[in-house]
Amino acid sequence: MLSGTPRAHGLDRWIFVATAAWFILIVLVGFIPDSLIKIQMVKAGLRAPFPPILHAHAVLMGSYLLFLLSQTWLVATGRTSRHGAIGPVGGFLALALVVVGFILAPTMYHQVADGLRAAPPPARAPLQELLLHLDNILLLQIQAGLLFGLYVALGLGARSRDSGFHKRMMMFAPAMALGAAFARMTWLPHTIPASPLSIILYQLLALAPLFIWDIIRNRRLHQAYAVLAVTYLPVALASYLIWDRPWWHDTARAIMGV
Repeated sequence: MLSGTPRAHGLDRWIFVATAAWFILIVLVGFIPDSLIKIQMVKAGLRAPFPPILHAHAVLMGSYLLFLLSQTWLVATGRTSRHGAIGPVGGFLALALVVVGFILAPTMYHQVADGLRAAPPPARAPLQELLLHLDNILLLQIQAGLLFGLYVALGLGARSRDSGFHKRMMMFAPAMALGAAFARMTWLPHTIPASPLSIILYQLLALAPLFIWDIIRNRRLHQAYAVLAVTYLPVALASYLIWDRPWWHDTARAIMGV
């Protein structure tokens, strides 16, 4: 009795509302304390001001997650016609988020690289270490952008023919972008900066409530999880194997034009 089929119980719809709310909670817990600290550092002159593209990315990500929550709520409360009518807005938000994300990554990278070039010798070591870390983080940023875009495209493509697949893909997509929130939860066990393994696992953990619900409630896994496995796992494995390799640092610098 898979959610998204005519036989699915109305209760199944609420797991998607809960999952969307869970994602928002993860983002708030990860970003609010970190952002408050960085704002104080900016005021104290200890770091550069936030670039405008960072604010744009934050607004778009927040808007997308709230839109996702509203869409799941509309379906759960039976207002599917309204859900379908405003659905394309999510596609535009997702596209904008991907584009802005791929602008944000080099912007933040160059902010550090420029600071390194201008820094006096005593201040260069921590900036050099930070730049090496950003080389590695670029792997996760590329992974997040590509998989987020892929899952949104697959989800929107299945809107009219497979609602169960559509719903799960739209849940998988934002989970791919939650690594940044988990990385800021320094009180969690982490393998960062030595390895991306903890981020890889925490992103899967974000999907655990939906996964467990499907196992217990529906007695089998939806085909969407097969798509997740054959796309996420190889990309995550590649990130794990490439992480901190000398040739990757050279490649990242070449990509960024540094």
